[in-house]
Amino acid sequence: MSAQNVVYLDNNATTRVAPEVLEAMLPFFSERYGNPSSMHNFGGSVGREMREARESLADLLGCGTDEIIFTSCGTESDNTAIRSALTAQPQKRHIITTRVEHPAVLSLCKFLERSQGYRVTYLGVDAEGRLDMRELEDSLSDDTAIVSIMWANNETGVLFPIPEIATLVKSRGSILHTDAVQAVGKVPINLGNLDVDMLSLSGHKLHAPKGVGALYVRRKLPYRPYLIGGHQEHGRRAGTENTTGIIALGAAARAAKAHLPVENTVVRALRDRLENALLKAVSDSRLNGHKTERLPNTSNISFKYIEGEAILLLLDQLGIAASSGSACTSGSLEPSHVLRAMGIPFTYAHGSIRFSLSRYTTDADVDYVIKNVPGIIETLRKISPYKQGEAEPLSPLDAKPACGC
Repeated sequence: MSAQNVVYLDNNATTRVAPEVLEAMLPFFSERYGNPSSMHNFGGSVGREMREARESLADLLGCGTDEIIFTSCGTESDNTAIRSALTAQPQKRHIITTRVEHPAVLSLCKFLERSQGYRVTYLGVDAEGRLDMRELEDSLSDDTAIVSIMWANNETGVLFPIPEIATLVKSRGSILHTDAVQAVGKVPINLGNLDVDMLSLSGHKLHAPKGVGALYVRRKLPYRPYLIGGHQEHGRRAGTENTTGIIALGAAARAAKAHLPVENTVVRALRDRLENALLKAVSDSRLNGHKTERLPNTSNISFKYIEGEAILLLLDQLGIAASSGSACTSGSLEPSHVLRAMGIPFTYAHGSIRFSLSRYTTDADVDYVIKNVPGIIETLRKISPYKQGEAEPLSPLDAKPACGC
Protein backbone atom coordinates (compact mmCIF):
# COMPACT_ATOMS: atom_id res chain seq x y z
CA MET A 1 0.00 0.00 0.00
CA SER A 2 1.42 3.40 -0.93
CA ALA A 3 1.94 6.15 1.61
CA GLN A 4 -0.67 8.23 -0.21
CA ASN A 5 -3.35 5.69 0.74
CA VAL A 6 -2.46 5.47 4.43
CA VAL A 7 -4.12 7.43 7.21
CA TYR A 8 -1.01 7.71 9.34
CA LEU A 9 -1.66 8.10 13.07
CA ASP A 10 1.55 6.57 14.42
CA ASN A 11 3.69 9.69 14.68
CA ASN A 12 5.04 8.82 18.14
CA ALA A 13 6.73 5.85 16.48
CA THR A 14 8.19 7.92 13.64
CA THR A 15 7.28 10.89 11.48
CA ARG A 16 7.46 11.60 7.79
CA VAL A 17 10.45 13.68 6.72
CA ALA A 18 9.13 17.19 6.13
CA PRO A 19 9.53 18.46 2.54
CA GLU A 20 11.68 21.39 3.62
CA VAL A 21 13.88 19.02 5.63
CA LEU A 22 14.36 16.69 2.67
CA GLU A 23 15.23 19.64 0.46
CA ALA A 24 17.83 20.85 2.96
CA MET A 25 19.60 17.50 3.24
CA LEU A 26 19.62 16.25 -0.36
CA PRO A 27 22.70 18.20 -1.57
CA PHE A 28 24.80 16.56 1.14
CA PHE A 29 24.15 13.12 -0.33
CA SER A 30 25.57 14.16 -3.67
CA GLU A 31 27.64 17.21 -4.63
CA ARG A 32 28.38 18.39 -1.06
CA TYR A 33 29.80 15.20 0.38
CA GLY A 34 32.90 16.61 2.09
CA ASN A 35 34.05 15.58 5.56
CA PRO A 36 33.62 18.56 7.93
CA SER A 37 36.83 17.59 9.74
CA SER A 38 38.93 18.13 6.58
CA MET A 39 41.16 21.17 6.29
CA HIS A 40 40.09 22.08 2.76
CA ASN A 41 37.20 24.38 1.97
CA PHE A 42 35.20 21.61 0.30
CA GLY A 43 34.80 19.92 3.68
CA GLY A 44 34.84 23.13 5.68
CA SER A 45 31.77 24.45 3.92
CA VAL A 46 29.86 21.44 5.23
CA GLY A 47 31.09 22.31 8.71
CA ARG A 48 29.57 25.76 8.38
CA GLU A 49 26.19 24.22 7.51
CA MET A 50 26.47 22.00 10.57
CA ARG A 51 27.09 25.04 12.75
CA GLU A 52 23.89 26.57 11.41
CA ALA A 53 22.04 23.36 12.26
CA ARG A 54 23.43 23.49 15.81
CA GLU A 55 22.26 27.08 16.13
CA SER A 56 18.76 26.14 14.98
CA LEU A 57 18.48 23.29 17.46
CA ALA A 58 19.83 25.43 20.29
CA ASP A 59 17.23 28.06 19.41
CA LEU A 60 14.43 25.48 19.63
CA LEU A 61 15.66 24.28 23.03
CA GLY A 62 16.61 27.66 24.48
CA CYS A 63 20.22 26.71 25.18
CA GLY A 64 23.73 27.47 23.98
CA THR A 65 25.25 25.93 20.86
CA ASP A 66 28.13 24.61 22.96
CA GLU A 67 25.62 22.60 24.99
CA ILE A 68 24.51 20.48 21.99
CA ILE A 69 26.11 17.12 21.15
CA PHE A 70 24.86 15.41 17.99
CA THR A 71 24.27 11.65 18.32
CA SER A 72 22.77 8.85 16.26
CA CYS A 73 19.41 8.59 18.07
CA GLY A 74 17.52 9.04 21.31
CA THR A 75 18.73 5.72 22.68
CA GLU A 76 22.37 6.70 22.29
CA SER A 77 21.63 10.04 23.94
CA ASP A 78 19.90 8.35 26.88
CA ASN A 79 22.70 5.83 27.35
CA THR A 80 25.36 8.51 27.06
CA ALA A 81 23.69 10.74 29.64
CA ILE A 82 23.23 8.06 32.27
CA ARG A 83 26.64 6.46 31.80
CA SER A 84 28.35 9.87 31.85
CA ALA A 85 26.72 10.79 35.15
CA LEU A 86 27.75 7.50 36.72
CA THR A 87 31.32 7.61 35.40
CA ALA A 88 31.78 11.21 36.57
CA GLN A 89 30.58 10.30 40.09
CA PRO A 90 32.04 6.85 40.85
CA GLN A 91 31.37 7.25 44.55
CA LYS A 92 27.61 7.39 44.01
CA ARG A 93 25.72 4.14 43.39
CA HIS A 94 22.04 5.13 43.27
CA ILE A 95 19.84 5.83 40.22
CA ILE A 96 16.25 7.05 40.20
CA THR A 97 13.94 6.55 37.23
CA THR A 98 10.29 5.60 36.67
CA ARG A 99 8.38 2.44 35.88
CA VAL A 100 7.05 3.97 32.66
CA GLU A 101 10.29 5.02 30.94
CA HIS A 102 11.16 4.10 27.37
CA PRO A 103 13.24 0.89 27.21
CA ALA A 104 16.26 3.02 26.22
CA VAL A 105 16.34 4.13 29.87
CA LEU A 106 14.49 1.32 31.64
CA SER A 107 16.48 -1.54 30.13
CA LEU A 108 19.79 0.24 30.77
CA CYS A 109 18.89 0.81 34.42
CA LYS A 110 17.94 -2.85 34.87
CA PHE A 111 21.25 -3.85 33.25
CA LEU A 112 23.23 -1.57 35.56
CA GLU A 113 21.32 -2.89 38.55
CA ARG A 114 21.79 -6.53 37.58
CA SER A 115 25.36 -6.57 36.30
CA GLN A 116 27.11 -3.63 37.98
CA GLY A 117 25.45 -3.48 41.37
CA TYR A 118 23.81 -0.08 41.15
CA ARG A 119 20.78 0.51 43.34
CA VAL A 120 17.83 1.68 41.24
CA THR A 121 14.57 3.18 42.45
CA TYR A 122 11.69 2.84 40.00
CA LEU A 123 9.09 5.49 40.79
CA GLY A 124 5.42 4.66 40.43
CA VAL A 125 2.60 6.53 38.71
CA ASP A 126 -1.07 6.87 39.53
CA ALA A 127 -4.06 5.64 37.51
CA GLU A 128 -3.75 8.68 35.20
CA GLY A 129 -0.05 8.09 34.61
CA ARG A 130 1.14 10.98 36.79
CA LEU A 131 4.33 10.74 38.80
CA ASP A 132 4.30 10.31 42.57
CA MET A 133 6.30 13.40 43.57
CA ARG A 134 6.38 12.44 47.24
CA GLU A 135 8.01 9.15 46.33
CA LEU A 136 10.62 11.03 44.32
CA GLU A 137 11.37 13.34 47.24
CA ASP A 138 11.64 10.43 49.66
CA SER A 139 13.92 8.48 47.30
CA LEU A 140 16.58 11.18 46.85
CA SER A 141 19.72 10.75 48.90
CA ASP A 142 23.35 11.84 49.01
CA ASP A 143 24.14 8.63 47.11
CA THR A 144 21.86 9.51 44.15
CA ALA A 145 24.06 9.99 41.08
CA ILE A 146 21.33 10.68 38.53
CA VAL A 147 17.60 11.02 38.21
CA SER A 148 16.34 10.11 34.72
CA ILE A 149 12.68 10.98 34.11
CA MET A 150 11.02 11.36 30.73
CA TRP A 151 9.41 14.67 29.75
CA ALA A 152 6.45 12.98 28.06
CA ASN A 153 5.41 9.35 27.98
CA ASN A 154 5.59 7.78 24.55
CA GLU A 155 2.50 5.59 25.00
CA THR A 156 0.02 7.84 26.83
CA GLY A 157 1.50 11.27 26.10
CA VAL A 158 1.32 12.16 29.81
CA LEU A 159 3.58 15.10 30.65
CA PHE A 160 5.71 14.98 33.79
CA PRO A 161 6.29 18.24 35.73
CA ILE A 162 9.92 18.68 34.72
CA PRO A 163 10.32 22.20 36.22
CA GLU A 164 9.09 20.96 39.61
CA ILE A 165 11.19 17.81 39.33
CA ALA A 166 14.28 19.86 38.44
CA THR A 167 13.91 22.12 41.46
CA LEU A 168 13.56 19.13 43.76
CA VAL A 169 16.43 17.12 42.28
CA LYS A 170 18.87 20.02 42.17
CA SER A 171 18.09 20.92 45.79
CA ARG A 172 19.57 17.53 46.70
CA GLY A 173 22.64 17.90 44.49
CA SER A 174 21.84 15.15 41.99
CA ILE A 175 22.12 15.25 38.20
CA LEU A 176 18.83 15.40 36.29
CA HIS A 177 18.42 13.86 32.84
CA THR A 178 15.17 13.90 30.88
CA ASP A 179 14.29 11.81 27.86
CA ALA A 180 12.43 14.45 25.85
CA VAL A 181 12.25 12.45 22.62
CA GLN A 182 8.45 12.75 22.48
CA ALA A 183 8.26 16.31 23.80
CA VAL A 184 10.67 18.26 21.59
CA GLY A 185 8.75 19.99 18.82
CA LYS A 186 5.36 19.32 20.44
CA VAL A 187 5.52 21.46 23.58
CA PRO A 188 7.59 24.59 24.30
CA ILE A 189 10.96 23.93 25.94
CA ASN A 190 13.31 26.60 27.27
CA LEU A 191 16.32 25.04 28.96
CA GLY A 192 17.65 28.46 29.84
CA ASN A 193 14.94 28.67 32.50
CA LEU A 194 15.27 25.11 33.83
CA ASP A 195 17.71 23.26 36.09
CA VAL A 196 17.88 20.31 33.69
CA ASP A 197 21.40 18.91 33.31
CA MET A 198 20.92 16.69 30.26
CA LEU A 199 18.16 16.21 27.70
CA SER A 200 17.79 13.62 24.93
CA LEU A 201 16.00 14.01 21.61
CA SER A 202 15.63 12.12 18.34
CA GLY A 203 15.29 13.58 14.86
CA HIS A 204 12.79 11.13 13.46
CA LYS A 205 10.19 12.14 16.04
CA LEU A 206 10.07 15.71 14.69
CA HIS A 207 10.08 15.20 10.91
CA ALA A 208 13.81 14.67 10.41
CA PRO A 209 15.18 11.32 9.16
CA LYS A 210 16.08 8.33 11.28
CA GLY A 211 19.67 8.01 12.43
CA VAL A 212 20.26 11.40 14.01
CA GLY A 213 19.62 12.72 17.51
CA ALA A 214 21.13 15.04 20.06
CA LEU A 215 22.04 15.31 23.70
CA TYR A 216 21.90 18.61 25.57
CA VAL A 217 24.57 18.82 28.28
CA ARG A 218 24.44 21.82 30.57
CA ARG A 219 27.53 23.99 30.42
CA LYS A 220 30.17 23.12 33.06
CA LEU A 221 28.45 19.81 33.96
CA PRO A 222 31.06 17.08 34.50
CA TYR A 223 30.77 14.98 31.35
CA ARG A 224 32.38 11.72 30.18
CA PRO A 225 32.00 10.71 26.51
CA TYR A 226 30.45 7.38 25.64
CA LEU A 227 32.20 6.97 22.26
CA ILE A 228 35.97 7.38 22.36
CA GLY A 229 38.07 8.09 19.28
CA GLY A 230 38.40 11.24 17.22
CA HIS A 231 37.94 14.88 18.11
CA GLN A 232 34.41 15.29 16.74
CA GLU A 233 31.81 17.23 18.74
CA HIS A 234 34.69 18.96 20.57
CA GLY A 235 35.89 15.61 21.87
CA ARG A 236 32.54 14.70 23.36
CA ARG A 237 31.32 12.17 20.78
CA ALA A 238 33.82 10.47 18.51
CA GLY A 239 33.03 9.35 14.97
CA THR A 240 32.62 11.03 11.60
CA GLU A 241 29.48 13.14 11.79
CA ASN A 242 26.25 12.23 10.05
CA THR A 243 26.34 15.53 8.17
CA THR A 244 23.15 14.97 6.16
CA GLY A 245 21.24 13.96 9.29
CA ILE A 246 22.56 16.87 11.33
CA ILE A 247 21.68 19.40 8.65
CA ALA A 248 18.24 17.78 8.37
CA LEU A 249 17.79 18.02 12.14
CA GLY A 250 18.58 21.72 12.00
CA ALA A 251 15.95 22.24 9.32
CA ALA A 252 13.46 20.19 11.33
CA ALA A 253 14.20 22.29 14.42
CA ARG A 254 13.44 25.50 12.51
CA ALA A 255 10.18 24.03 11.21
CA ALA A 256 9.23 22.68 14.65
CA LYS A 257 9.62 26.09 16.27
CA ALA A 258 7.48 27.69 13.55
CA HIS A 259 4.77 25.04 13.91
CA LEU A 260 4.56 24.90 17.73
CA PRO A 261 1.36 26.99 17.71
CA VAL A 262 -0.15 24.53 15.23
CA GLU A 263 0.71 21.57 17.45
CA ASN A 264 -1.02 23.13 20.41
CA THR A 265 -4.14 24.35 18.59
CA VAL A 266 -4.93 22.59 15.32
CA VAL A 267 -3.38 19.21 16.15
CA ARG A 268 -4.80 19.26 19.67
CA ALA A 269 -8.29 20.02 18.33
CA LEU A 270 -8.09 17.13 15.86
CA ARG A 271 -6.87 14.80 18.62
CA ASP A 272 -9.71 15.85 20.91
CA ARG A 273 -12.32 15.40 18.17
CA LEU A 274 -11.05 11.91 17.38
CA GLU A 275 -10.84 10.93 21.02
CA ASN A 276 -14.22 12.27 22.07
CA ALA A 277 -15.99 10.72 19.09
CA LEU A 278 -14.56 7.25 19.72
CA LEU A 279 -15.22 7.32 23.46
CA LYS A 280 -18.81 8.35 22.76
CA ALA A 281 -19.43 5.85 19.96
CA VAL A 282 -17.85 2.78 21.56
CA SER A 283 -19.13 1.42 24.85
CA ASP A 284 -16.66 0.07 27.40
CA SER A 285 -13.86 2.31 26.17
CA ARG A 286 -11.58 4.48 28.27
CA LEU A 287 -8.84 7.06 27.92
CA ASN A 288 -5.47 6.03 29.33
CA GLY A 289 -3.62 8.99 30.79
CA HIS A 290 -4.46 12.37 32.22
CA LYS A 291 -7.08 14.30 30.27
CA THR A 292 -5.14 17.58 30.02
CA GLU A 293 -1.54 17.03 31.21
CA ARG A 294 -0.68 15.35 27.95
CA LEU A 295 1.02 15.89 24.61
CA PRO A 296 -1.34 17.66 22.18
CA ASN A 297 -1.04 14.89 19.57
CA THR A 298 -1.45 11.69 21.62
CA SER A 299 -4.50 9.64 22.52
CA ASN A 300 -4.27 6.18 24.09
CA ILE A 301 -7.68 4.49 24.23
CA SER A 302 -8.54 1.05 25.57
CA PHE A 303 -11.43 -1.00 24.22
CA LYS A 304 -12.60 -3.62 26.68
CA TYR A 305 -12.68 -7.36 25.90
CA ILE A 306 -10.45 -7.36 22.79
CA GLU A 307 -6.76 -7.40 21.86
CA GLY A 308 -5.00 -4.36 20.49
CA GLU A 309 -3.15 -6.42 17.90
CA ALA A 310 -6.43 -7.62 16.40
CA ILE A 311 -7.64 -4.02 16.17
CA LEU A 312 -4.41 -3.01 14.46
CA LEU A 313 -4.72 -5.78 11.88
CA LEU A 314 -8.21 -4.66 10.87
CA LEU A 315 -7.18 -1.00 10.90
CA ASP A 316 -4.26 -1.86 8.66
CA GLN A 317 -6.58 -3.56 6.17
CA LEU A 318 -8.41 -0.24 5.91
CA GLY A 319 -5.19 1.73 5.46
CA ILE A 320 -5.06 3.14 9.01
CA ALA A 321 -1.68 3.06 10.76
CA ALA A 322 -1.72 3.25 14.56
CA SER A 323 0.00 1.29 17.34
CA SER A 324 -0.88 -0.97 20.23
CA GLY A 325 0.01 -0.69 23.87
CA SER A 326 1.11 -4.31 23.86
CA ALA A 327 4.47 -5.65 22.73
CA CYS A 328 4.04 -5.01 19.05
CA THR A 329 7.02 -6.84 17.64
CA SER A 330 7.89 -9.59 20.08
CA GLY A 331 4.81 -11.74 19.53
CA SER A 332 4.10 -11.46 23.26
CA LEU A 333 0.62 -10.87 24.61
CA GLU A 334 2.10 -9.17 27.67
CA PRO A 335 0.33 -5.85 28.24
CA SER A 336 2.30 -2.63 28.07
CA HIS A 337 4.59 -1.98 31.03
CA VAL A 338 3.18 1.57 31.10
CA LEU A 339 -0.42 0.38 31.47
CA ARG A 340 0.70 -2.17 34.04
CA ALA A 341 2.29 0.58 36.10
CA MET A 342 -0.97 2.56 35.90
CA GLY A 343 -2.94 -0.45 37.16
CA ILE A 344 -5.21 -0.63 34.11
CA PRO A 345 -7.48 -3.72 34.31
CA PHE A 346 -6.41 -6.65 32.18
CA THR A 347 -9.51 -6.60 29.97
CA TYR A 348 -8.82 -2.98 29.06
CA ALA A 349 -5.02 -3.12 28.94
CA HIS A 350 -4.96 -5.72 26.17
CA GLY A 351 -7.20 -3.60 23.96
CA SER A 352 -5.22 -0.38 24.00
CA ILE A 353 -4.56 1.61 20.85
CA ARG A 354 -2.38 4.70 20.56
CA PHE A 355 -3.33 7.29 17.99
CA SER A 356 -0.58 9.89 17.53
CA LEU A 357 -1.18 12.77 15.12
CA SER A 358 1.05 15.35 13.47
CA ARG A 359 0.75 18.65 11.64
CA TYR A 360 0.12 16.62 8.48
CA THR A 361 -3.00 14.97 9.92
CA THR A 362 -6.19 16.22 8.24
CA ASP A 363 -9.86 16.47 9.11
CA ALA A 364 -10.51 13.80 6.49
CA ASP A 365 -8.06 11.44 8.24
CA VAL A 366 -9.87 11.87 11.54
CA ASP A 367 -13.29 11.44 9.91
CA TYR A 368 -12.14 8.18 8.29
CA VAL A 369 -10.95 6.74 11.60
CA ILE A 370 -14.10 7.81 13.45
CA LYS A 371 -16.19 6.16 10.73
CA ASN A 372 -14.39 2.81 10.82
CA VAL A 373 -13.21 2.10 14.38
CA PRO A 374 -16.64 1.45 15.98
CA GLY A 375 -17.43 -1.26 13.44
CA ILE A 376 -14.07 -2.91 13.99
CA ILE A 377 -14.61 -3.01 17.74
CA GLU A 378 -18.11 -4.45 17.33
CA THR A 379 -16.82 -7.19 15.01
CA LEU A 380 -14.02 -8.21 17.34
CA ARG A 381 -16.16 -8.23 20.47
CA LYS A 382 -18.48 -10.78 18.90
CA ILE A 383 -15.61 -13.28 18.82
CA SER A 384 -13.73 -12.12 21.93
CA PRO A 385 -12.70 -14.82 24.44
CA TYR A 386 -12.36 -12.22 27.21
CA LYS A 387 -16.09 -11.64 27.63
CA GLN A 388 -16.38 -14.93 29.49
CA GLY A 389 -15.11 -13.32 32.67
CA GLU A 390 -13.36 -10.31 34.12
CA ALA A 391 -9.72 -10.43 35.16
CA GLU A 392 -8.31 -8.56 38.11
CA PRO A 393 -6.56 -5.22 37.54
CA LEU A 394 -2.89 -5.57 36.76
CA SER A 395 -0.59 -4.61 39.60
CA PRO A 396 2.11 -2.01 38.87
CA LEU A 397 4.92 -4.57 38.81
CA ASP A 398 7.84 -4.63 36.45
CA ALA A 399 7.02 -6.10 33.07
CA LYS A 400 8.94 -6.66 29.90
CA PRO A 401 8.80 -3.30 28.09
CA ALA A 402 6.89 -3.10 24.85
CA CYS A 403 8.73 -1.77 21.81
CA GLY A 404 7.83 1.64 23.23
CA CYS A 405 8.35 3.59 20.04
